[in-house]
Amino acid sequence: MDFLTYVKEHQQQIIDEVKKLCKIESVLTEYNPESETPFGKKINDALHHMIELGKKDGFIVKNVQNYAAHIEHGEGHDILGVLTHLDVVPASPEGWTTPPFEPSIRDGKIYGRGTSDDKGPTIASYFALKFLKDLNVKFHKRVRLIMGTDEETRWRGIAKYFETEEMPSFGFSPDATFPLIHGEKGIYVFDLHGQYHGDDLISFSSGERYNVVPDYAQATLSKNLSKEFKSFLKYNDYNGEIKGDKYIVHGKNAHAMTPNLGVNAAFILAKFLGQHLDNPFINFINEHLSFDPYGEKLEIDLKDPVMHNLTINPGIFEYHKDTVKMGINIRYPQGFNLKSTALKISNTAKKFNMKYEFSQNMPLHHVEKDEPFIKLLMNSYQKITNDYENEPYTIGGGTFARALDKGVAFGMVMPGRKDVAHQIDEHIFIDDLIEGTAIYMEAIYELTRKDIKI
Repeated sequence: MDFLTYVKEHQQQIIDEVKKLCKIESVLTEYNPESETPFGKKINDALHHMIELGKKDGFIVKNVQNYAAHIEHGEGHDILGVLTHLDVVPASPEGWTTPPFEPSIRDGKIYGRGTSDDKGPTIASYFALKFLKDLNVKFHKRVRLIMGTDEETRWRGIAKYFETEEMPSFGFSPDATFPLIHGEKGIYVFDLHGQYHGDDLISFSSGERYNVVPDYAQATLSKNLSKEFKSFLKYNDYNGEIKGDKYIVHGKNAHAMTPNLGVNAAFILAKFLGQHLDNPFINFINEHLSFDPYGEKLEIDLKDPVMHNLTINPGIFEYHKDTVKMGINIRYPQGFNLKSTALKISNTAKKFNMKYEFSQNMPLHHVEKDEPFIKLLMNSYQKITNDYENEPYTIGGGTFARALDKGVAFGMVMPGRKDVAHQIDEHIFIDDLIEGTAIYMEAIYELTRKDIKI
């Protein structure tokens, strides 16, 4: 069966469903475990949109307390898990060509928050399963499309799911790039807190999420530095303005796994303020964080030949009255020592009257490239794309693949494409969406054959 031709003949269904799902503003605003909608109404709406779609198309569907859900087809003891997520990072309309939650098509791409991460890939995976079902393909394993709800924050949805549901025998997450990701760096998150008194800095704020490079920062001061600020912006060719008593700068969003691809607005503003104020909060940013994606200023830099460099993303800055906070996200390779790193950071922070507070650690994830199911996934990718040059590799991102005992990230960004997850004008190429669906059809078909032992 020529799966790619089949998908092309039905591509409008896929495009329409991507647009419907991406209209739902499924951003986490508050977590309430006592609520029937623990991650809020919009994320719940996205989850139930997929649940109802699965029911309509005749799948076995299970909702796990509105924390996660799965859509299942096939039979057998083994389970092939396909793990996706329905939550997205925030998207201010500012800077977008078209509103982020009003999906639009132009230049062969679907634009909108979630089109790339991870709603487009979710729909591609869904239709791969649906099309195989429609073609009456016999599955000798169960296939579960497992949909999480707070992947962009703390993974509580998928954790709740696996409290009661079976662990798949193997699987993949369509939440990265092709051809295949067989290793993911560890993710370490911490905060720094402090209290300062009697200073010309009244407030400073930047960033909303640990895993996003902040593209906006603002400060209020007790003295007038408007002339100096305008000169600073002009001389350095930075983008900013003064609105009332607020000094504002703009940077560039990027994913925390590649902070070098963004421009952290907090660093720009701290650079200016450091020229005019002697403030521990600002001094710490400038001396130990600014414009340093690899942690060299904190003396925690690390590199290994498989997973490459440690990266650091200071994603949240809050300074209000006498209370301050910095939220920092680190992606680390093999060889990382959490205890010694935390001690070093804590000791450095103390010198600036700040206290270290651990938040989260997700250990690195690694699957050997010679695993049989990895070879089958690669064969599926190569059959559809004719790309025999690109090889499996490792990344700094964290996908649901690491929630599996044996899982990898598999697509959907094609080699050579710019990764626009978490960025302004996020999009997915329609050609890639269609080709990716065909790859997932081929992969599911091959991985559920009777004679395949994993």
